[in-house]
Amino acid sequence: MEKRRILVVGLGLIGGSLAMALQGFENFEVVGAVRSQATYDKAAAKHAADRLTFDPAGQLPGADVVILCQDPAGIIGFLEEHRDRFKPGCLIWDVCGVKTAVMEAAKCLPDGVDFIGCHPMAGKEASGIDNAEAGLFRNTHFIVTPGPRATREHLDLLRRMADHCRFGDVIETTPERHDQMIAYTSQLMHVIAVSVCDNDGLFSCKGFEGGSFRDCTRVAALDPAMWTQLFTLNAPALAQVVGMLEERMRQYRTAIENNDRDALRAMLAAASGRKKQIDLERARGDDVRPVWTCQE
Repeated sequence: MEKRRILVVGLGLIGGSLAMALQGFENFEVVGAVRSQATYDKAAAKHAADRLTFDPAGQLPGADVVILCQDPAGIIGFLEEHRDRFKPGCLIWDVCGVKTAVMEAAKCLPDGVDFIGCHPMAGKEASGIDNAEAGLFRNTHFIVTPGPRATREHLDLLRRMADHCRFGDVIETTPERHDQMIAYTSQLMHVIAVSVCDNDGLFSCKGFEGGSFRDCTRVAALDPAMWTQLFTLNAPALAQVVGMLEERMRQYRTAIENNDRDALRAMLAAASGRKKQIDLERARGDDVRPVWTCQE
């Protein structure tokens, strides 16, 4: 039986890890598309795909599944540039951290080409093919935002790919809901981390860093170009949660400056209580959502 083809465009941390994790999936060949010789050589050494190419456009007519793993601008540009080269009936999905803008760009695709927005909630502090690994997605969330043309056949195929990659669950939601939640759970955390590190005093704290400081700043060594895109493409939602944090920080500052122990104790108790509650629910498994449960 002739193998079907999965084309992974962009073999960085996420793309490389997906290409590795998807090898052996059903009757599919995994083809990894790269731009540089350096990435090609590293991907070949890691056996990151069944086959490598410098020419993703040339692979599109025979690709049954296309996974776009570039930065947001790269994904949007790829869709627009190659919209007439995709195989009729194929499934395209992406890994971008914002969904509304990408789903809007996917409207350029012709009928019969199915785009499903995706976001693997996995990563590391370090990027690139050097840090890719097949086990990166084990027990993590896989968020899916189907478009209006998404077919049950493709949704089922996507679920089987997620199972093969060992994701912990698959969460179906809308692009708008995704972007609202990610603004709080991911992008705001990056804003906090870089804000803490945007301080000349950072270099004088050696020897005084505890685990809480390292945890807080863990994601600060980010890719500035990519995260500028992510922040600006999700500006309304991110600006709202940053504003909410600014207000909470103002309240803490006021209580501290005024030595208002009652107010400070009440705020700390409320926040600590919420954290303990969510940790308890996670330990009990209460936060595990069924596959394909829509979060409206």
